Amino acid sequence: MADHLFDDFNPVTSKQWKQQIQYELKGADYNETLVWESPEGIKVKPFYHIDEFENPITVSEKTAPFKITQDIFVHDLEKSVNRALETLNRGAESIRFTIEDENLDVAKLLEKLPLETTTVYFHLAFLSIDFVKKIDAIAKNRNAQIFVQIDPIGKLAIEGNWHSNLDSDFDTLNTISISCQNINFLSIDGSLYQNSGATIVQQIAYSLAHANEYFNRLATISKPIVFQIAVGTNYFFEIAKLRALRVLFDLLAKEYDHNLGCHILAIPTKRNKTLYDYNVNMLRTTTECMSAILGGADAVSNLAYDALYHKDNEFGDRISRNQLLVLKHESYFDKVGNPADGSYYIENLTQQLAEKALALFKDIEANGGLITQLIEGTIQRKIQESAAKEQELFDSGKEILLGTNKYPNKNDRMSHDLELFPFVKSKPRKTLVTPIIEKRLAEKMEQERLESEKEK
Repeated sequence: MADHLFDDFNPVTSKQWKQQIQYELKGADYNETLVWESPEGIKVKPFYHIDEFENPITVSEKTAPFKITQDIFVHDLEKSVNRALETLNRGAESIRFTIEDENLDVAKLLEKLPLETTTVYFHLAFLSIDFVKKIDAIAKNRNAQIFVQIDPIGKLAIEGNWHSNLDSDFDTLNTISISCQNINFLSIDGSLYQNSGATIVQQIAYSLAHANEYFNRLATISKPIVFQIAVGTNYFFEIAKLRALRVLFDLLAKEYDHNLGCHILAIPTKRNKTLYDYNVNMLRTTTECMSAILGGADAVSNLAYDALYHKDNEFGDRISRNQLLVLKHESYFDKVGNPADGSYYIENLTQQLAEKALALFKDIEANGGLITQLIEGTIQRKIQESAAKEQELFDSGKEILLGTNKYPNKNDRMSHDLELFPFVKSKPRKTLVTPIIEKRLAEKMEQERLESEKEK
């Protein structure tokens, strides 16, 4: 009987649904009342139907559940080792070390870690063949999965300069690609585009053009490329963003006979995080991590609720890690490989984002590629235009951050609790290109509130 539950009901087409909705609107315009347009130019309808799809989009299958990743900035080696061991004991499944000193003893950093069962990421502030070779040797000897996040183009975009220069940096990458066969050594920092205010279409297209520069300039890429992607608060759009990125990357990679796919490391965006009413940041990061997981991220590194104004601390780390532990072990977000498959809304968003991003990617390539457009300032200008539009929406109250431009707690005080400078830092220096500036929406409003605290 259960097998024939719906046999008594006639199928309803999308046309019939729309006719019924128009009847219920009693003369109000369907498009003006129920259809809204996103900053990406996508018109979102009130319902989606299977008969609207000729060829539903497909997404590469995931091979494993997402990994809970803990970020550790390595300043004191011994403390970093102990912290890594402790955080693994408390539920983290992978570690990402940020290292600024190329003289660090990386062998000692890793010798106590269970590398056979723990994925490790290295975010390096320098470009050193010898340092990467040491990591490669460790990966080989201990059969470890290690991702070294090397991204000279990302450095150019965020700091305005190469490590040395274009030719030297790519010579180094080519040497690493030949001599280091046991690690993933290439990374795309797509989080920069999101944190600086780019639209979702721009984020996908710029990340894709970013990857294409490496495909064009490196002799060989034999391992999956890591995409570090920041996830925003537009829940379904962010799910579709990661899916569209995978689809387009697979399309691009096939042109270079690269069939290993990409590895997505997702992190919550900083753009919507706030200094005041900071506990709301936990709600924001929770939904952003959910989008990342449902969108198919391979690893998720959460952002601590107090990361804007506190140095790394055990409590903030524990809360951010526990958010992911709850999603994985209590909400069972790891049990389905591609949970968004079959959702007509998300499938439609994925297809539209992919089409728009592919068109923008082709335009970038037709005009010299990402590096050329960074040097010319085109990418920076386009992002600034998008960021300015979003900032205007926030300033006018049309884009809402609860606790900041909507229902703020006027008695909240933060000037006494700042361990870090939470705003854009100005460092006058000579650069090859204009850097892409990451900036939060609430910065101006927060600066005004801090000033008013001093006056009282």
